[in-house]
Amino acid sequence: MSKRELYEQKTEELLLPIVEEYQFELVDVEYVKEGGTWYLRAYIDKEGGITIDDCELVSRRMSDLLDEKDFIEETYIFEVSSPGLGRPLKKEKDYARSMGKQLEIRTYRAVNQEKVFYGTLKSYDENTVTITVDEGTEMTFAKTEIALIRLAFDF
Repeated sequence: MSKRELYEQKTEELLLPIVEEYQFELVDVEYVKEGGTWYLRAYIDKEGGITIDDCELVSRRMSDLLDEKDFIEETYIFEVSSPGLGRPLKKEKDYARSMGKQLEIRTYRAVNQEKVFYGTLKSYDENTVTITVDEGTEMTFAKTEIALIRLAFDF
């Protein structure tokens, strides 16, 4: 397990009881370096959407725990936010919640000269995702071929 994965796992373990206490959902935790600065980010959600006050509530509680446990070696910035409209599907519960909904899939390599696909999520398993595209045609993608998968949204 990499240091990044360890930090994310420990953060998730500490954060889960706080998030559940407020009846929020912990969508994801990531530890990333951007522009020379490390960020520890927690994405939370709830029915009807998350507010800035919700994020602040979780952030204050978790910041104290992070200071107390002090398991991250590098200097970092801790952030709590909403996953937003373009949130990627990562966990089984994300796929389950998205069944029958319109998705955007971006692949690493072109498939039939295309890298971006839109369709309705028909099925998924541990290794694949199947969508129904125009006129009922089904397309199945290996998860290892998918660079990004998220709900499609129109403005």
